[in-house]
Amino acid sequence: MHDPIAYLKSTIRDIPDFPQPGVLFRDITPLLGSPRSLALSIELMANPFRGRMVDLVVGAESRGFIFGSAVAQAISSGFQVVRKPGKLPFAKVSTTYRLEYGSGTLEMHHDAVTPGQRIVICDDVLATGGTMKACVELVRQLGGVIVGVVVLIELEELNGRALLPDIDVHSVLKY
Repeated sequence: MHDPIAYLKSTIRDIPDFPQPGVLFRDITPLLGSPRSLALSIELMANPFRGRMVDLVVGAESRGFIFGSAVAQAISSGFQVVRKPGKLPFAKVSTTYRLEYGSGTLEMHHDAVTPGQRIVICDDVLATGGTMKACVELVRQLGGVIVGVVVLIELEELNGRALLPDIDVHSVLKY
């Protein structure tokens, strides 16, 4: 494998006009179905955080669960979830945020993060940055220290990074 980035991009399917006209959707399901591309993705996502004393990886619903739990295992940390409303059974904190196509709310259990824990937040895509900014707010509300953010794909034209000015952001694939 001479160019791992080109290889990974070759496993992602472009779907025009989804979920609405004018949007080019990057479908990662072919990547997920390939043991080689999935393993490579996890390694490239985990590498920036090896040896950085990360206590927890926090994954955003739903594809952040896939990548986040694997990254947590790869760097020997715990894993916690950020979910959409109505999915968590215990006391929780929440925040509302803007999405590429509207707004949403995210929640975490109020005891998911212990003050001072070192956290990496993980998701599949960084687009407008709304979801990731909400995850950062939840972790900080609980007293967590953000070590960084990692995503498989960053859609640079949507400038989501701008909502995370004080965060170390790592993306494997940039479009």
